[in-house]
Amino acid sequence: MRPPADPILIRFTETWGIHWYGVLIVAGVLLGALYAAWRAKRDGDDPDHVWNALTIAVIFAIIGARLYHVFSEPEGGMVGWSYYRTHPIEILYIWQGGLAIYGAIVGGLLGVAVYTWRTGLPTLKWLDYGAPGLALGQAIGRWGNFFNQELYGPPTDLPWGLQIAPQHRIIPYNNLERYPPDTLFHPTFLYESLWALLLFAVLAVVAHKYRDRIKRGDILLSYLVGYPLGRFFLEYLRPDAWMIGPIAAAQLFAIICVVGAGAILIVRHTVAKPSSPPQEGSDAATAEPQAEKPS
Repeated sequence: MRPPADPILIRFTETWGIHWYGVLIVAGVLLGALYAAWRAKRDGDDPDHVWNALTIAVIFAIIGARLYHVFSEPEGGMVGWSYYRTHPIEILYIWQGGLAIYGAIVGGLLGVAVYTWRTGLPTLKWLDYGAPGLALGQAIGRWGNFFNQELYGPPTDLPWGLQIAPQHRIIPYNNLERYPPDTLFHPTFLYESLWALLLFAVLAVVAHKYRDRIKRGDILLSYLVGYPLGRFFLEYLRPDAWMIGPIAAAQLFAIICVVGAGAILIVRHTVAKPSSPPQEGSDAATAEPQAEKPS
């Protein structure tokens, strides 16, 4: 796999133009929203709510994604909080990169919650509409990392290895004596894209085929189990991960999401509240039915 040399699709000036990354992110957002709108319409709800909530969700997602990146401390010479605290104005320079998916997820979910709260809609129901679309958007948006020559793992001899130009390499892979220009790397972005696409397919099938058996919030909870589960293992292929002690921060968040959402799913589907019949001798059991009063 060899990314194009120029990450800019349409160049207006030497340094400014329309980036492949932005195009793919927008495409992912729109296709995910189209799916959510289709789900809402199929279930008899107004799909316009999806488009109305989208603006708020995207704004919150960008803020969350940027905050996660700014306060992180990634390895491999990547920019993090130690840099931004001395260059605070550059926190606003999102066009230079630095949007983290976990922050985007939290922000996007919060944006939908705010919209449904303001409009009196059932929040879990609309989050269920959006969860598969979120996975679809991730599957598409991750290809922006391909054009930016980022989100790659350690060297590999696999035939689908990714070639990274020396100027885009992180520490220690920028050592060209040890890692020559023709070195191939694991395309971590591709693995995550395929995992997100599989997750979208599973969630969409479950939401369609078992809609009479699942509860509100089940699709969202399933996403919060499925995506972090894959991300946990993919973090082993992230040499630039933000570490919290011996574990990557994304792995720690993944464990919290999988355990928390999984436990809620299990409890809400196994712990029922059976309606116990009235005990013999109780007032409810011995009371005679009252005659119906004439109207």
